[in-house]
Amino acid sequence: MSDDLISIRQMCDAFEVTPRTLRFYEARELIFPHRRGQHRLYDRRDRARLTLILRGKRFGFSLEQIRQLLQLYEPGGTNRAQIAATIEIGRARLADMEQQYAELSEAIAQLKVQITDAQGRLSAAPHEQPTG
Repeated sequence: MSDDLISIRQMCDAFEVTPRTLRFYEARELIFPHRRGQHRLYDRRDRARLTLILRGKRFGFSLEQIRQLLQLYEPGGTNRAQIAATIEIGRARLADMEQQYAELSEAIAQLKVQITDAQGRLSAAPHEQPTG
């Protein structure tokens, strides 16, 4: 086996994913492992694509958006229209994430106020004596 090709187990270990995950991305035509008999072998291109897929998932991109982003890394995939589309997708996702961040920050602030209020009431409450 070439040093460039790695097994499904090595791929899983390197990226902390399951074989099922890799087969899912293969079925969705996001990665394209080589076949040697019943064995799947992954090359550098597959590893680079999986890195981008996992990064896209972490950022909350849909699989279709990830597919569009991956097209940049295909031969001939560096035209201005593709790059502009990638920027547009990225900016839209960033705006969504910033909105979620603002909402979460507000919820955190409100929860802190509630906890502080409850701590104050607990401190002011008389200690109850056990009955029995």
